[in-house]
Amino acid sequence: MRFLAITLIVHRPDPVTGVQKSTLDRFREVLDNALLAEELGFDGFGVGERHERPFISSSPTVVLSHIAALTSRIRLFTAVTTLSLLDPVRAYEDYATLDHLSGGRLDLIIGKGNGAAQRELFQVTPEDQWERNAESYEVFRRIWRHDKVTAHTRFRPALKDAEVWPRPYQRPVRVWHGSATSKESVDLAARYGDPLFSANVTHPVEPYAELIRHYRERWEHYGHDPAALTVGAGSAGLLVTRTSQEALDLYRPVFEANLAFQRQTGLPVVFETLEDFVERSSALIGSPQQVIDKVHRYHERLGHTVLHLHADAGGLTDRAHRHSLELFQSEVAPVLRTEIPDPPFAWAPVLTPTTEEPARV
Repeated sequence: MRFLAITLIVHRPDPVTGVQKSTLDRFREVLDNALLAEELGFDGFGVGERHERPFISSSPTVVLSHIAALTSRIRLFTAVTTLSLLDPVRAYEDYATLDHLSGGRLDLIIGKGNGAAQRELFQVTPEDQWERNAESYEVFRRIWRHDKVTAHTRFRPALKDAEVWPRPYQRPVRVWHGSATSKESVDLAARYGDPLFSANVTHPVEPYAELIRHYRERWEHYGHDPAALTVGAGSAGLLVTRTSQEALDLYRPVFEANLAFQRQTGLPVVFETLEDFVERSSALIGSPQQVIDKVHRYHERLGHTVLHLHADAGGLTDRAHRHSLELFQSEVAPVLRTEIPDPPFAWAPVLTPTTEEPARV
């Protein structure tokens, strides 16, 4: 199993202390967390893309390029690249550049994105967002694979024998499809034989497991090799301590502050108590053995071989957060790496040229 640390770069007051860092300090914290993730042996570090409050992750390529310059080993993920909002030509230029600057350490997780404010900002409607996402991905994918591309597009000017530079380092980049609530992204991933990354954060496991079952069915429908199917999954929180009681005591103020925020802002409340959150959500809160057992339970339902964890303290003290990550890497990750298989591909730059499809859409 492989492990990612991921941040959406939320920028709001600390849920427990109420103190809000400056924008500069928040970005510095992201860089420090990326360095810590590499130091502790995480396999990847992911940065989200959002274009609305309370996020400041509107430019993931810029942030990941800076992280690429500071690190040497860890793979760099987007979480997610909102292709439904972006011009695929411009997105390709940015990510191909990052691909070179990182020495081929880039993986993309794409998705339509969500949130009314960012849809309004980019003039995307709920009715056309899925079509935009599919079209942008198809164009992006072909540009990455072909030196010249012709595309008859609906949501951007058509391309005719277009050349887009720089040509990429990875041939091709690996693209995961982020999946949260709907079957469109699942079907798109299965159609192209791409890996799926389940959000697996807001609700209990059942709706995510159902989408992954659909992914497996569609994967078979499109005729792909079952051995190549790959699933990643998120987690709703992390706190590993020596005992379960210590974890509950430390996490309770975080949970209660987040619960109050959900109620204050009108967000739906799924888990009313910390005990229910620990039991039925994907949060990994408890002793090392409890966390190991829970990941196994989720693996039985989802079949995932990549797991993402929160890179941010999120209301924990920096000391508690670091100790939790250290304990995860020293006592949890080695067991899971042994007992749950890796994805069925090398965790390295993809350097195999492909001519699997023509350059026209």
